Amino acid sequence: MKTLRSILTFVLPFFALIACAPPEPVRIGYLGGLSGRVSDLGIGGLQGARLAIELRNKAGGIKGQTIELIEADDQQDPDAARKAFDALATRRVAAIVGPMTSAMATAIVHKANESKLLVMSPTVTTGDLLGIDDYFFRVIPATNEFVDTNADYFFRAQGMRRLRLIYDLRNKSYTESWLTDFTKLFADAGGTLLPPLSFFSSDEADFHILAKNALAGNPEGIIIIANSVDAAGICHAIRLLNSKIRLGTSEWAATERLAEIGGKWVEGITVAQFFDRDSRAPAYLNFRAAYQSRFSREPGFPETFSFDATNVILDAIESQTQNPGQSLKEIVLARQQFNGVQRPITFDRNGDTLGKTFMVRIENGAFAPIRK
Repeated sequence: MKTLRSILTFVLPFFALIACAPPEPVRIGYLGGLSGRVSDLGIGGLQGARLAIELRNKAGGIKGQTIELIEADDQQDPDAARKAFDALATRRVAAIVGPMTSAMATAIVHKANESKLLVMSPTVTTGDLLGIDDYFFRVIPATNEFVDTNADYFFRAQGMRRLRLIYDLRNKSYTESWLTDFTKLFADAGGTLLPPLSFFSSDEADFHILAKNALAGNPEGIIIIANSVDAAGICHAIRLLNSKIRLGTSEWAATERLAEIGGKWVEGITVAQFFDRDSRAPAYLNFRAAYQSRFSREPGFPETFSFDATNVILDAIESQTQNPGQSLKEIVLARQQFNGVQRPITFDRNGDTLGKTFMVRIENGAFAPIRK
């Protein structure tokens, strides 16, 4: 009895400590390009995810559990992305926000499917992952919606019949999807596309030669399918040779950094958008004010849609506490519609979303809607 009392004297406080210990946090992964010359998309996405989690924790977390964000840098490299995914999976994250580019999404989607780990991308639009029953979901439309708006604008609104496209091979899943869709739509309408030009995004890329080749054949306009840094550099090179030619770019480039670093060389450039910078939706105005207070700058599309993607995951996890037998994928598909800060997010049976896009141009250093 004496021995038993001694054991209990030691053991009971130990179990009391366990009983009083706070519950494990809910862990959410973030996967994006956080380093290198084109990290604006990844860093913006991280900030949007951070804000969503900070606000949710301030509101009490999920049923009293705090939420922890675990970030991983995919370095915009497929091998690094796969290793980063494995690192997040090892940490037993409930789901992953990201990736932010199509090339990284196609690099890790098989891992998401094998591990049955939900991946919710804020910005990936590639058609390569469209209409597939997998663990890759997205909160914005696929490339075809953006391409359709661009093709209609250049052919009908601008009356252009001869265009040249320049595209980046480093994000082929996205850029080739964009190129293929646009080529078909523009040709079907009666336009002519001069042979497209490709380049590989790097500090060594020679934009002056690219610009000279792009202007050969006298195109009426040039569309650049690239990130913000390269799009700005290519615009600079083209306008040194021809200051009047009309330029367009793809939605990938349309972060606030394009106007910041492009300066006068990107004035007048046009792009299709899903993100409405002039939105008066109350939820967006609240998000915008919170983002400005937290990060001292305006949010762009990576920040906004990452905030939305993170909240979809958090809402699904909260629902899972009442339906513990269901996976997060099953919960999202069953619920279908979630609140976004600018508009509702509605998923189809494959985790894809639909939505209308519209044209904007850079005027006086800022994106402005093109009025019809």
